[in-house]
Amino acid sequence: MSFDAFAPAHLIAARVRQGELSAEAVTSAYLDRIARLNPALNAYTDVTADRALAQARGIDAARARGEALGPLAGVPFAAKNLFDITGLPTRAGSKINRERAPSARDAVLIERLSAAGAVLLGGLNMGEYAYDFTGENAHDGACRNPHDLMRMAGGSSSGSGSATAAGLAPLSLGSDTNGSIRVPSSLCGIFGLKPTYGRLPRTRSFPFCDSLDHLGPFARNVTDLALAYDALQGHDAHDLSCAPSPVEPVSADLSQGVGGLRVAIAGGHFSTEGMPEAGEAVARVAEALGADRVVDIEGAAIARAAAFLITNAESATFHLDRLRARAGDFDPDTRDRFLAGAMLPAAWYVQAQRARRWFHDRMMQLFDEVDLIIAPATPCPAPEIGQRTLQLRGEAVPLRPNLGLFTQPISCIGLPVAAVPVFGAGMPIGVQLIAAPWREDICLRAAYALEQAGCVEARAPGALK
Repeated sequence: MSFDAFAPAHLIAARVRQGELSAEAVTSAYLDRIARLNPALNAYTDVTADRALAQARGIDAARARGEALGPLAGVPFAAKNLFDITGLPTRAGSKINRERAPSARDAVLIERLSAAGAVLLGGLNMGEYAYDFTGENAHDGACRNPHDLMRMAGGSSSGSGSATAAGLAPLSLGSDTNGSIRVPSSLCGIFGLKPTYGRLPRTRSFPFCDSLDHLGPFARNVTDLALAYDALQGHDAHDLSCAPSPVEPVSADLSQGVGGLRVAIAGGHFSTEGMPEAGEAVARVAEALGADRVVDIEGAAIARAAAFLITNAESATFHLDRLRARAGDFDPDTRDRFLAGAMLPAAWYVQAQRARRWFHDRMMQLFDEVDLIIAPATPCPAPEIGQRTLQLRGEAVPLRPNLGLFTQPISCIGLPVAAVPVFGAGMPIGVQLIAAPWREDICLRAAYALEQAGCVEARAPGALK
């Protein structure tokens, strides 16, 4: 078999279904690549090799019997280690959780990808309890960016971004509370989808902040991202936040294009706060989509502040017993953020929820006028590992919180976003394609149009072979 670690998932699946590739050979090749490259990248924390090979052999046997195979037949994938994986403790990037009993059943989204024929390779590194934008885990070590091993992969879905960009899995699953799909997508130069809040069930995944947590896929091209999203859709009654919305497949309609869509560029907060690379990436995407209207998203900074407070308060409440019993087993930075949240006045939380509702209503009015909004995903390309400050607006600001400068206002009200990678002369940087609730199809159609135009792409890291 001629192995291409960066082959599109949909082509792998097609060749497996046609018998041109065996799922076992594909899986073995990825496992070999993980064994060779993961020590440098630190993207995987657990590799489920026996399970993966057994599933792959089952797919090959089903094909030999003439059975119909799923749309992701034989496609390897991996999941952030806050997803339950049968036989593994769900560590959620923490020291404390790895003492949990092994999970008895996979997370619902892992089950759905597996039902579509995808093969689970293992669990991925992440920021502790998902409270992180950098990918620097105090217990498992920093996850590294495959385009430059001295730079951050972004967090908290660091392993998802790094593994997908490095060709250690064609697809991966992550979570996004304040930007944890979009930040790694931006820094690692891949595609990511944060669906509408409530679109995908979170059943059997470890929570961070219930009213802000989203789950979603990463991929190296838009077709694969849409195929994964289609396989993940569907209501699950065990997640009370999962809306009983109809399944709306999008992968067959990507080529519908963006003609007739009203596309605008986010101004104000989104155009004045980032480094030049962020503005240049937005300008390239806007030109390719024919967008020349700029809209000032009033209240974005207020929404970001509300997201900080809501995240702080809800996550601290959830972790309060662990903080009381085992404070010394937290990363000190994570622990201090939780402790600060535990001391927030209730009135602040209430006011943050009011601000959130106000911003939501303003954005819904804006979506009466436009269909898609373009905004930067991060204020900068990937910083160096260990970096603590960032130069913005001519001053040094704390790096960690400001990586979410442009993602938090959007998470706060649960809008769907596709993150698309733009490459310039150096490191990649991402752009957010933002639509109204339940319009993931618009996000993905625009991403596909940009990809077909050559404006956005996921490039193979030159340093990895």
